[in-house]
Amino acid sequence: MASELPPSVTPSGKPKLLDRVRHEIRVRHMALSTERLYVNWIRRFILFHHKRHPAEMGRAEVSAFLTHLAVDGKVASSTQNQALSALLFLYREVLEQEFGWLNDVVRAKPSGHVPVVLTHAEARTILALLDGLNWLIGKILYGSGLRILECLRLRVKDLDFARLQISVHDTKGKQDRFTMLPRSVLAPLEEHLKRVRAAHEQAMRAGYGGVELPFALAQKYPRATYEWGWQYVFPAPQPSVDPRSGVRRRHHVDPTGFGRAVKQALQKAGISKHATAHTFRHSCATRLLEKGRDIRTVQELLGHQDVRTTQIYYAQRIVMLSRLHKSLPVRPSSWNCCT
Repeated sequence: MASELPPSVTPSGKPKLLDRVRHEIRVRHMALSTERLYVNWIRRFILFHHKRHPAEMGRAEVSAFLTHLAVDGKVASSTQNQALSALLFLYREVLEQEFGWLNDVVRAKPSGHVPVVLTHAEARTILALLDGLNWLIGKILYGSGLRILECLRLRVKDLDFARLQISVHDTKGKQDRFTMLPRSVLAPLEEHLKRVRAAHEQAMRAGYGGVELPFALAQKYPRATYEWGWQYVFPAPQPSVDPRSGVRRRHHVDPTGFGRAVKQALQKAGISKHATAHTFRHSCATRLLEKGRDIRTVQELLGHQDVRTTQIYYAQRIVMLSRLHKSLPVRPSSWNCCT
């Protein structure tokens, strides 16, 4: 495995710092996107302090960097907290420095922005303007509440057509869950899988039909990488080289393509809301509450660790109903009935 390869070394014979960061991330089976994000922030931190080694720096330098991001870079609080998480990982897991100042570094206060939500009519309009694979992905997102990467990383084995159920594995927070498989996509999804299987069999004959397997399954079950059940539901048209292992194999489609399609559909529909692929997830949660699902059920289906996250949609629903019925303004204290 790539995580077991010895990192490159400096002239003194010690591993390079950023290679050590990559190694520790891969040992913990963290996502490739997280690896790239952390390495980028640590590199920016080092360059900001004129290439000083992080082992020679501490709380003052970390605070100065975070202040620079907020004041000069004008980044959002979530971006600043991303940088802090990367630096905490560097000091705790790579440099193994557990000083008191690590816990004293103040995180930026999260923004109070409410999620953008499409009405049912708006969501149907956008879906009608999508076609092919983008339409199918959009229908699944809106009907299941999946995150875009959760959807694109689905394997064939994760779909249960009989129970109208999707198994979601190793998601945000390292939790597994079940969610709904929309009945409206059953027929087109089955047709799509027939085409995917034909492409998989052709790829097998060409010698690159395997996919990446989670954790050490590839060592335990060497042939599983070629089995139909482990193939991606939405594979990329062409194989690509895995940036970690260097193996040429099938990967899932790039999420940016769907994002562009949604943006173009919004423009064609004349919808001014700042919606993205993730907006379908927000809209699904709101739609479930509109149809009478209780807040705890919605929390489990969407995989929220804290019910207060789900409460945001419930609060939006109350506000909308109060406007429709011209009732009194809803005060935040009245939302406590959701808990």
